[in-house]
This record gives sequence, structure tokens and C-alpha cells, in this order.
Amino acid sequence: MLFLDSNSWLIHRELNNELQQLEDNKEYYRKEIAKDEALINTLEDSIGLEKFAREKYFMKKENEDIYIIEHQNSIDEAE
Repeated sequence: MLFLDSNSWLIHRELNNELQQLEDNKEYYRKEIAKDEALINTLEDSIGLEKFAREKYFMKKENEDIYIIEHQNSIDEAE
């Protein structure tokens, strides 16, 4: 027997799918928050901050030269 009212099986199925997607998003964002917190902890240290600035923004000291070498595979992974 199948009822087509506000409590139908189809609506419950859609709501369960939506709930599952929201729980997946919740888990994803929890992992991202943990990753960002770890990054923040490393940036509190001046050495970690310097390393981040060099790698991410290609910053350098006054008496240095920086050469950026990119391989074909690394270009696709970075984007």
C-alpha cells in the first residue's frame, strides 16, 4: 500500500538523502577546520610563518634569489 500525502515514502527518501548530504558536508567542514587549526598553530612560530610565506607567496630575504621550477604534473595538482 502506498500513500501519496505529506508522509509518503518518496518524500522520506528525499529527506533522508538530503540529511546524508548534510552530514557529509558537516564531516568535510570538520576536517577542513582541523586542517586550518593545524596551519594556524604552525604559523604562530616565526619559522613556520617564514616557511609558509616562502612556499605560498614566493617571498624572499633581501640577499636571496628564488628560482621556481614547476613540473607539468605539479601545475595540475596545484590548481
